[in-house]
Amino acid sequence: MATEDRFSSVVTGLLVCFSGSSGVFRCVSGRMQSLRSLFKPKLLTPLCLSTYVSRIRYLMKLKEDDDACRKALQTGSLLLYHKLAPLVHKNKDGICQPSCLKTSAVEHILEKLGRDKRLVSEAVLMGCGEANEPCFCLDVGDLQQNGVENLCGGSFMDLQKAFLMLRGSDASWVAKGQALLRWHQTHGFCSATGQPTVRNQSGSQRVCPGSGITYYPQMAPVVIVLVSDGSRCLLARQSSFPPGMYSALAGFCDLGETLEEALRRELAEEVGLEVETLQYSASQHWPFPQSSFMVACHATVTPDKTQLSLDKAELEDARWCSLEEILAALQMKRPPRNFRAQPPGFWVPPAVAIANRLIQEWADQQQLQRKLHGSRHGTQVEQ
Repeated sequence: MATEDRFSSVVTGLLVCFSGSSGVFRCVSGRMQSLRSLFKPKLLTPLCLSTYVSRIRYLMKLKEDDDACRKALQTGSLLLYHKLAPLVHKNKDGICQPSCLKTSAVEHILEKLGRDKRLVSEAVLMGCGEANEPCFCLDVGDLQQNGVENLCGGSFMDLQKAFLMLRGSDASWVAKGQALLRWHQTHGFCSATGQPTVRNQSGSQRVCPGSGITYYPQMAPVVIVLVSDGSRCLLARQSSFPPGMYSALAGFCDLGETLEEALRRELAEEVGLEVETLQYSASQHWPFPQSSFMVACHATVTPDKTQLSLDKAELEDARWCSLEEILAALQMKRPPRNFRAQPPGFWVPPAVAIANRLIQEWADQQQLQRKLHGSRHGTQVEQ
């Protein structure tokens, strides 16, 4: 067999293996296109990089080159935290926003508070904006909170409260900064030797000088799933939830598990259901209680196998909800500020949570099905 044909067969086999039930990767007409047509010489001609690619390449350089990162910090911006609470302010329209300050401004504030301006060197790289302006995060928890707030013109807000006040993209941004800072605060020592670890300038890694082990910021994978029996969806609550709030089921992935295995196990453990089908929806970084990587899915069960068997150690309650109940719950954009004075009734997580997306997607699908069913029924009546 020729080398090209042998390689084509190997790649074809890999694609088939990765296709799974979703069929994301498929071979055209049962075979791969000729490698000669895929890898034409003209594809090797240098092309202008997109704005996104150039930004990512620049960010990668800052992570790997300490000198380049120090230089970028001098002209970049800083998002300040005080004991992991982000600094926010309200703009002229009354909208809450993160307070990003230039590095020079933060150095001036530190000097006014009698601290060494070189404290900014402890900042951790978060990312780059559209104009390739680097943004860093810095925790100033050792400084007096009121003094920093007065000089910055903002206030440090608990992240859970900030999530309800900030827009979606801003909430994700401040959550990323907090996650990076918390990781550095909790990974100061090597788990193998007990020696202090040393970070690089960008904060993208920490290294143990004794063992040479390199540590990288990580997230814990969590599967979150909305189950449907065709006409209803399943929501549950834990005793730690705010009064009246129900959400989709979620659980951490065990070591060695696939996403599908974790999803099926969680539903079997917590509510005693066996999944028939599942479909990926979206993913999200979630900072509570610590950094989690939320993978959101829809799942179905057969209508004749919907009896629940709750694990009371995990769940306080679980219930099948109709479309009408879900639509009413989605109308409540924010929970009541005072649960005692204003009982919330039945409500779901706010739009910033990926659980809300799952619930909204299910409601949209149900409404579409009802509309299509109504149209078909009307056509049959006319005929």
